Amino acid sequence: MAAVLRPERYPPTVAPQSRSTHADKIRVMIVDDSLTVRTVFSRMIDREHDLAVVADADTAEKALLALRTTEVDVILLDLEMPGMGGIEALPKILQRAAEAQVLVVSSLTQDGAEHTLTALSMGAADTMLKPRPGGFNDEYRDALLAKVRALGGQAQLTEGDLPPAATALPLRRRTKVPRVVAIGASTGGIHALNLFMRRLPRDFDLPILITQHLPESFMPVFARQVEVAAGRRTVLADEGTSIERGGIVIAPGYGHMVVRRAHPGMISDTGVVTGLARYRATSGCMPSVDPMFESLAECFDGHVAAVLLSGMGRDGTEGAGAVARAGGAVFAQDEASCAVWGMPRGVTESGIATAVLPPEQLADAVVSAAGLVANGTSAWP
Repeated sequence: MAAVLRPERYPPTVAPQSRSTHADKIRVMIVDDSLTVRTVFSRMIDREHDLAVVADADTAEKALLALRTTEVDVILLDLEMPGMGGIEALPKILQRAAEAQVLVVSSLTQDGAEHTLTALSMGAADTMLKPRPGGFNDEYRDALLAKVRALGGQAQLTEGDLPPAATALPLRRRTKVPRVVAIGASTGGIHALNLFMRRLPRDFDLPILITQHLPESFMPVFARQVEVAAGRRTVLADEGTSIERGGIVIAPGYGHMVVRRAHPGMISDTGVVTGLARYRATSGCMPSVDPMFESLAECFDGHVAAVLLSGMGRDGTEGAGAVARAGGAVFAQDEASCAVWGMPRGVTESGIATAVLPPEQLADAVVSAAGLVANGTSAWP
């Protein structure tokens, strides 16, 4: 049985399957086995003048059938459904709806985090926690609509959002040799990060710091999955966590990750440790990429490779500017490979990007910037 396209929700002149009919709207498909969830999401979305629910389905099988005749921009996907689960269906959905972005609607459970992060690493763009009964309030609605609009292409940075031209730096090609790699990512960033990490050669030993926008409860699972993908020890940052060659440190969900010189007696082969800050960042994100970049630029005297992957908003632009002014390298994911070209666009259009490339090629560029590290020789003196 095909997904229910609910023609009764539209005037007779509006065909849900037609691209031209909804050319001025973001077309949304809802895939969830809960009638309540589908109904609530439909009401939230259909009230907006720029959004339209063009199909819904209570199983992945029905969703795949509907995608044969229905063109969509954003798919809200539940992972735990009868029959074919969301994880199994995701590659088929991404193949059949190649131009659509998938927003995973996830539970708060441990299994929910595991499945959601697996989906994100496979190519889903973002996640939205499914609230408990009574949690579908105005705040939740606003967050959902913001994500749908971002994934549908209506929440990119405008020219006015970018730093003033007077503060922009020219394209930088000659930079200091990095001694640390710092990666910032948000919507669509986990898939990009997975591609980036798998591309790095095993003998690349620079320490890697990561700030990824995710719910706090997902961070331990995220760290474990990064460790598997990267094949190197991965920990969540805390006060005094040592930054080690060949290791990865990830910002926890409850604080910004910053760095400082280790005090005498602290064990750290790089002489640098992490700290946590909880002030409100300019971007409003927690954790924010900016404090990580800014503290690294100062602590490492510009010997930093700052990488900005897919994400909405402009978190990381200010910090990347600090890295560039200190002589460091700034790498940005290109628009074509991004789920949302917001964070990378900020540094690209500010003129501070050393290179703008897809994730795998960014990894190659970082290795090249690090010089002898790729040949098995450490950049550390």
